[in-house]
Amino acid sequence: MEELIAQAAAATGYPASMVERSAAARAKAEGTTIEAVLAGWAGVEVPAAGAPAPAPAQAPAASAAPAGASMSLDDLASAAAEKSGMPAKLLMRSATAKAKAQGVAVEAVLAEMAGVPVPTIGAPAAAAPATAAAPAAAAAPAMAPAPEGVRTQRLLTVVKSKAIQQVKTEPVDKVNTWPHLVAAEFVALMAMTAFLLVLSVIINAPLLEAANFNLTPNPSKAPWYFLGLQELLSYFDPQIAGVLIPGLIGLVGLGAIPYIDRNPATRPSERKFAIMMFTFFLMGAATLGIIGSFFRGPGFNFTYPWTDGVFFDDLLDWLE
Repeated sequence: MEELIAQAAAATGYPASMVERSAAARAKAEGTTIEAVLAGWAGVEVPAAGAPAPAPAQAPAASAAPAGASMSLDDLASAAAEKSGMPAKLLMRSATAKAKAQGVAVEAVLAEMAGVPVPTIGAPAAAAPATAAAPAAAAAPAMAPAPEGVRTQRLLTVVKSKAIQQVKTEPVDKVNTWPHLVAAEFVALMAMTAFLLVLSVIINAPLLEAANFNLTPNPSKAPWYFLGLQELLSYFDPQIAGVLIPGLIGLVGLGAIPYIDRNPATRPSERKFAIMMFTFFLMGAATLGIIGSFFRGPGFNFTYPWTDGVFFDDLLDWLE
């Protein structure tokens, strides 16, 4: 068996492993033995079981030439397409790409796919003697055998990437400033303007008379936006209540919030720490203002508004 494979490989110019595979495939397709196929390719008689294969004859072996020796390129493509069940055009493209990648002739790839040895293109098999098979095989480019453990695969088809890939833009949580933001801000501006107009018509809020420096009111309270600082002055030294607390805790503390909370999220539900810090400053300022407005009476003493009344001129004028 090994001698038949070696003789068939020498006659066709193909590696022994490829010749053995091709012979097995053809023998299965024709319903014969592998030895018969190998003997036909090597140009010798079919040996008996257990007998050594005889040497190849020197006479012309037109009848013993391997099948496909006189097949053209189109015949090889048709035979390979018939065996694999693929269209001849697609099979031809696949064989061309494989031959280019492996550095062999297209006929060699088609012959492997069809299960026949490499043919001599353009030369009839009857005109070539058996002794001339070796030089012809030596002139044909030999196909490099695959490394051990590597199983070669046939290329069925080539699909362009655009046919199987669908490019979509990733959704982002962003909208354009116009019209989404500007329209909402304009509606809010118009609503607030209408509310202030209605409020100014319904409520009478006159200004107080000019200040009389000879008559100091009791209690003497600052405007509502400074009442928080006036309330702090009743607890701490002016340096602490007027400089340290507003400067360090107020301005520096509020300015440090973006550096303390480095969360890049833009949704309020994901910025709980920053909202908590700002709420702390806001509620502190609101508490001081409320105490100074409603809970301070004559002499800026602590009083209860529900028993002593409210001592705030602007608020009393607004209530009247």
